[in-house]
Amino acid sequence: MKKPMKSIIIPLVLACATLLPAMAAGEGAEPRGLLQTQYEKPGVAQSFVAGKEWFPLPDYEERSAWAELFGPDAERLIRQGEKLLDYEWKVIPATAYLAFERTGDRRAMENPEGANRGAMIALILAELAEGEGRFIDQIANGVWQASQQYSWVLSAHQSRQRSGRALPDAREHFIDLASGRYGSIVSIAYHFFHKEFDKLDPSISIAVEAAVKRNILDPFLDPNEYRANWWLGLASKDAMLNNWTPWCNSDVMLCFLLMEKDQKRLDKAVAQSVKSMDLFLDYIQKDGACEEGPSYWGAAAGKLYDWLQIFHDASDGAFSVFDNPRIRKMGEFISRAYIGGRYVVNFADASPLRDVPNELVWSYGNAVGSTEMKNYALYCLADISNNRFRNPAYSGNDSYRTTQTIRFNPMIRKAVDSLNLLLKERPMEEILHELREGVPPATWYPETEMCFMRNDAQWYLGTKGGYNNESHNHNDVGTCVVYVRDIPVLVDAGVGTYTKQTFSKDRYSIWSMQCDWHNLPMINGVAQPFGGKYRSKDVRCDLKKGLFTLDLANAYPEEAACRSWIRSYRLTLKGRPSITITDSFSLERRVNPDVEHFLVKGTVILPGEPYNGETVAEGELLILCDEGLTVKMTFPKTLKASVDIKPLDDPKFVKVWGSNLRRINLTSAANAPVKGHYEFRLTEVSPER
Repeated sequence: MKKPMKSIIIPLVLACATLLPAMAAGEGAEPRGLLQTQYEKPGVAQSFVAGKEWFPLPDYEERSAWAELFGPDAERLIRQGEKLLDYEWKVIPATAYLAFERTGDRRAMENPEGANRGAMIALILAELAEGEGRFIDQIANGVWQASQQYSWVLSAHQSRQRSGRALPDAREHFIDLASGRYGSIVSIAYHFFHKEFDKLDPSISIAVEAAVKRNILDPFLDPNEYRANWWLGLASKDAMLNNWTPWCNSDVMLCFLLMEKDQKRLDKAVAQSVKSMDLFLDYIQKDGACEEGPSYWGAAAGKLYDWLQIFHDASDGAFSVFDNPRIRKMGEFISRAYIGGRYVVNFADASPLRDVPNELVWSYGNAVGSTEMKNYALYCLADISNNRFRNPAYSGNDSYRTTQTIRFNPMIRKAVDSLNLLLKERPMEEILHELREGVPPATWYPETEMCFMRNDAQWYLGTKGGYNNESHNHNDVGTCVVYVRDIPVLVDAGVGTYTKQTFSKDRYSIWSMQCDWHNLPMINGVAQPFGGKYRSKDVRCDLKKGLFTLDLANAYPEEAACRSWIRSYRLTLKGRPSITITDSFSLERRVNPDVEHFLVKGTVILPGEPYNGETVAEGELLILCDEGLTVKMTFPKTLKASVDIKPLDDPKFVKVWGSNLRRINLTSAANAPVKGHYEFRLTEVSPER
């Protein structure tokens, strides 16, 4: 066994002094990044040794150690593996790749590859849990199948190759999210079982080594592939970086640190990855927010954590920045963006449903010393209907995350057991309240321009500024979401199932990407367009007053003829809860009516329509939300109210919102003044009305 058992199952001791970015030697030189500064400390680079036994889990043969790690989960994982003993490994035909070109269908290729990856992880878990060799043949079949593929890149991403086609070209190899993930799976399988493979036939291990080298190691080091491997940030100084950078880097470096035997190649790879990850940290804002939203947090900040944990472990702790405040803030974003129930704040392509693995949140929090993150993970393990806390699960289609789950689940299970003991003495509601006690009621991210606010009545307001070329962008500068006691009122639809159109020149013909399907105005009848120059200005936030303001004028094109459009959101912090949205504007000229849009989940009762035996008054409308919540919106009587119903048939939308959403349209007169203001106020209607 490579490390004493206690180093696996007790919290990591992270003894690294607070790091400050240092200036590179030489007058006028650019400052080194956080990661480069750490990498250049004496002895750190030398701690990455090719062929070193560093992986922080027991060897396959150490059965008592595995039994302790898996605990009560072993039997369930073995049963899941047994279901795959007759699994037929999916062969992906040429037409499955070509389907993306022909019809825009990504799933024809992605589904079988995803099924193979998932099967391999489940079989690896089963064999590690049981240790009797029953699953070795099937694991060997899986890695053999993977080794025969020219490429592990998805059809939707193959256009980055020089041919520009969806079928892999055997003359070129580059790396995408899926290929990095596939490489990490076969590398982990090789790490644990290559001796068992050799008993079957050494050709299996040789094939795996060759495939990882061909599909991952070589293209990562090849400067000719910098353009295709755009996520490195090395092809252009103006490259837009997003979750691909930490995601791909973490998987690729796991492959290098498990498979590369040449020290010079490993040194080159480590140095290049450090540079790439610093470029990512330089590109994103430093306030800790994830501009792609909570559902991408696991692939952005979460994968940054994976990369940092891999580097920490592979260097025996020499490379560590876990005590850096920025790394901690990036982690705690996922706790701050949580609304309640199943909902999180969502902007851009992010889903409004909480879907980040609790085990990832806990292990990230454990590494950076964040009680808030660890408590949030435990909070999400509450099974309220059965009045208990569940044991943690195993992350599905990510092999490294799965190994991290094995590593840390004993500690999480111990915490869960303690909470379940507490339930014998105290109510669940009280324990859940304490788990969230340390979370501030409001958080302001001044660079990303996101603000999350909650009052004592559990009204939640999420707002954003930003610009219209953010990663996974929607044209949504200045939009908001509003929830009351975890019930959606004003919403952001999010994104439907990814197709070829989603990331093409036709992206903004998709309704959910457009300004007028967000909680925003059409100024002079004009919507916000796509482009980095369309952005907010004069963004301000006063958390003590529950106030967020920004000028939207620059987010609209010239034809909107807008001098200024100051939008403000005010959440009452005490007294009767309400949210007031105010638009104060000055136009150069009046061309068309203004149309204020609000997207809601619920039924809308317009002025003049009956409700509970009364008629809704002029300048008011009612939003009938889930769970019997009724919210009244008051608005200027000069605006004419109407409602559009948006039928939903995409399974991704239906899962969140049901069969439809409704858009409130509040339209000014065609000759409305060029200066003025509109005020919209949300209050709750008592059930007695």
